[in-house]
Amino acid sequence: MNNIGFEYPYLLALIPFFWWCLLTCKEKLQWRYFVHLHLFEPAKPWIRREWLLKLLILSLLVVALASPVRFDSRSPSERSGIDIVLSLDGSGSMNASGFDEKNPRATRFEVVQQIAQAFILKRFGDNVGVVLFGDYAFIASPVTYEKEIVAEMIGYLSHGMAGNNTAIGEGLALSLRALERSKAKNRVVILLTDGEHNSGRIAPKEAVEMAKARGVKLYSIGIGKEGEFDSALLEMIADEGGGAYFSAVDKESLEEVYAQIDALEPSPIKSRGYLVKEFYFAYPLLLSLALLWLLLHARRHA
Repeated sequence: MNNIGFEYPYLLALIPFFWWCLLTCKEKLQWRYFVHLHLFEPAKPWIRREWLLKLLILSLLVVALASPVRFDSRSPSERSGIDIVLSLDGSGSMNASGFDEKNPRATRFEVVQQIAQAFILKRFGDNVGVVLFGDYAFIASPVTYEKEIVAEMIGYLSHGMAGNNTAIGEGLALSLRALERSKAKNRVVILLTDGEHNSGRIAPKEAVEMAKARGVKLYSIGIGKEGEFDSALLEMIADEGGGAYFSAVDKESLEEVYAQIDALEPSPIKSRGYLVKEFYFAYPLLLSLALLWLLLHARRHA
């Protein structure tokens, strides 16, 4: 929930002291004698209230020192979401270009990176991890709530990092391993590939059985033209994994696929409490400086 407070609230105790000082510590005036008082203009009404300006300026400065802050504090029981692992194909075929009509030089993997990053940052209440597979699979990022870091890390991946073949079974199996310590009610693996299973020691069917035993939902996405990927295998993975199968022939259709998956229902999840702060000390500080300038300007022309 959103709350408003102060980073250093004890500094607000200075305000009554300054008020008391302004009311009791009068300026010592030196007397000057003039014969023709009628030559002087009377002081303007708002300048007579100079002490009010001083009071306001000092109060605003103290408020700025106390540092107003708005914070979003949520406990583990208040946050909801699912644990998601993106299992991405990093084989040699992902180096093919032409998947994005607006940027024909971009490779499939580069397009997938951009869309996956945008998808991750939208999943506000979720924990997300990433697995990359080729000849073998590895966990590029463990399942975590630090989605900005995960999205940034995806940018450092490249096709071929795990070899040029396509070990779909290994990608699924390692994604399940990334979810081993997950306490979320709903756990999801989103597999993306543009090829056929041709590597690894674990068969996709075996990995699907492991997912079913652990209650993990499987989604599969095939990208590229018809016949370039094993649609029958991906349909089997999704059907038996309790998820859904999608295909995408270009960047726009892949964005639509991730938008559909983005509509997943959230479920209770356990995580550490967290605190997001926004500081607003600049506003009272700037206002006090503006009033100080006004006070000095008025005195100069009084």
